[in-house]
Amino acid sequence: MKKLAQLLLLVVFTASCAAPGGGLWGDLATPTPVGSATPTRITYALVATVTPSPTVTPQMVLPLSDTPTVGAPTMPTLPPVNSAGPMLLLRARSGDTLEIIAKRANVRIDQIISDVILPPPNALLDPGIQLLVPDQLPTERTSNGLMLPDSEFVLSPAAIGFDTALFVSNANGYLSRYNEYLMSNGQTSGGRAVERIAYDNSINPRMLLAIIELESRWVRGTPTNFAQDEYPLGYVDNNYKGLYHQLMWAIGELSVGYYGWRSGEITEINFSDGSSISLSPSLNAATVGLMYFFSKTRNREAWSQAVAAFPGLYIEMFGDPWPQAEQVEPLFPPGLTQPELSLPFQPDQVWAYTGGPHSAWERRGALAAIDFAPGSTEKGCVRSDKWVVAPASGLVVRTDTGVVILDLDGDGYEQTGWVLLFMHISDESKVKVGTTLQKDEKIGHPSCTGGVSTGTHVHIARKYNGEWILAGGALPFTLNGWVVGQGPAPYKGTLSRSGIFINANTSGSFETRIIRERNE
Repeated sequence: MKKLAQLLLLVVFTASCAAPGGGLWGDLATPTPVGSATPTRITYALVATVTPSPTVTPQMVLPLSDTPTVGAPTMPTLPPVNSAGPMLLLRARSGDTLEIIAKRANVRIDQIISDVILPPPNALLDPGIQLLVPDQLPTERTSNGLMLPDSEFVLSPAAIGFDTALFVSNANGYLSRYNEYLMSNGQTSGGRAVERIAYDNSINPRMLLAIIELESRWVRGTPTNFAQDEYPLGYVDNNYKGLYHQLMWAIGELSVGYYGWRSGEITEINFSDGSSISLSPSLNAATVGLMYFFSKTRNREAWSQAVAAFPGLYIEMFGDPWPQAEQVEPLFPPGLTQPELSLPFQPDQVWAYTGGPHSAWERRGALAAIDFAPGSTEKGCVRSDKWVVAPASGLVVRTDTGVVILDLDGDGYEQTGWVLLFMHISDESKVKVGTTLQKDEKIGHPSCTGGVSTGTHVHIARKYNGEWILAGGALPFTLNGWVVGQGPAPYKGTLSRSGIFINANTSGSFETRIIRERNE
């Protein structure tokens, strides 16, 4: 068997994994319950002239301040310590490690102080741990104020029960009358388009609606000029014309900001005039994601106004988000670990590790996905008789063209607990929605179905409580003991186990082969 495996030539190409273009929803195991939120119609100024609500602390570019947004959690205090200079008091949040905090605060790991024993630098910190670090950031930086809870940014448990289409209909604005032609779906209402792209990208639809309203007044009003009609989110590019494509662009930028803060790669906001502003290390990922997004279409002054206006607008539309956030956050509870997962194919078969950490859905965003391709003697998108199998037991809660969503806690909601996304699953013999799978039971055949792909393969990603889990991050993707390592660029990276390393290669070369042993 091993000799036969070594003779097989792996020639599958998977240089691109883009979002699938299938039907609007496909099938759902448990329809999301209808929400009861009904907006109040009001008139407000556009961003360029907006004045923030006096009940909300403006999130302008101000000297460092400990004044939080109304409703936001307050910062705890540590006993005073002796220090040669000023210190910053921080609180660990979901997904934080000492390495990441050191990057944000521009300090060495050994300069971080706490009143508890700290874990290794690359291990997750328990949310709420208090930390002191030297204040070595520039004086001019963003305030500490939080714009939005993380649970309102991602498709978290806080999104359960919210009916996007119903909210849009009740708002009775331009979006409620808007329709757009989507490939393989035909004419689609604005509310359904927002709902679909939110679920696909695991983004909270409430946040998307608030952004649409801030940028163009589509939710509760009407466009006031041609540019808003064609480009409702303010990004003028013929390749991103219309609401759905504008949302594709916006979610990419939002995700770069959110997950860039999670990984410690984004520590400042840069503007088109060459200026920049440092980010306070006290911020959460949602705030950074929004700040990053608003910087892409605005100069510094207009950016400050948008950042200041958004929290008040969100409260007008949906109420204060912080009380609900206290019920569902932290999104990553203390001691979170990945459940035991197996490689997503059957034993004694030759597959290739063709894609290291890359975007879970759109072309930009959380590097949460990895790719495997079955051994083949043919190039390109060829039919495969190999099976993708369940890495763990779970409930199939949603399917779409090329897509299967497996809920590992079996509660029927992809907003809660551990969830696996499988993409490029052939619609032929694909598992049905509502099926409870045991480990190693069949999901479907790998293919090019769904999105853009130049070779037969399977794309797999994890999320927890609605947040994509970075494949090479503090909770690395681990399958039968093979641990994913982050590479220097998307699709690069390694699989390692017992001192053996496999380097991902989209050409599916012989060196990328991996065989799951029968006893695993």
